[in-house]
Amino acid sequence: MTALLHYQAALLLRSQRWLPPVVLYAAVLGIGVQGGQPVLDSLGWAAAALLPVAAWLVRICVTGEPPAARVCVSAARGPARAHLACVLVALAVAGVLGAAATVVVTLISDPAGAGHGPRVPPLPAAGAGLLAALVCALLGTAVGALTAWPVLRSPGRAVPALLLAAPAALMASGSPARAAVGGLVAGSKSGAVPSPLLPLGGAAAVAAAAVAVACALSSRRPSA
Repeated sequence: MTALLHYQAALLLRSQRWLPPVVLYAAVLGIGVQGGQPVLDSLGWAAAALLPVAAWLVRICVTGEPPAARVCVSAARGPARAHLACVLVALAVAGVLGAAATVVVTLISDPAGAGHGPRVPPLPAAGAGLLAALVCALLGTAVGALTAWPVLRSPGRAVPALLLAAPAALMASGSPARAAVGGLVAGSKSGAVPSPLLPLGGAAAVAAAAVAVACALSSRRPSA
């Protein structure tokens, strides 16, 4: 599995297809996060913006390999393992982006609640922000896995599905991402740092189920 991960990571880096989602994420952070803003609010924005970026990264990774090369890798390692490696690389990149954003946002933000009220400890706030970012990365991975090959093979269906599913996963009632981000916003108002462990567990379960479905289908459907 390690060799597959290295192969997919190298393929992604050489393709430079990771640049658009990374630039988009940086632009969204530049628009929504300003120095001196309440730290928990800014961390909530950074986490929420990561969800569609993670979904996009999954699509890039699972569709970036030439069909002939994918057939060879699938024959050598198994289609499910090959597909899983693609998804894990995308999740890892999203996780790195989320971690980097959490550090930067924590450093430039005001360690206080909404209205610059009660003081918010920076380190616990960064921990809560990192967990919220992980929740959104996992939900984004689930969205990407279910809106790309092999679940949806036609780009004409897959891309609109991704564009609709990403905001839905963020805003739907009961969504772990909504709970995690909402916890940060609510914590900013009260000055209490949330601990989004329950949303993290829910996001992990959803992502695991979505990826399992996609990997199972990859063994039954021809490469895109």
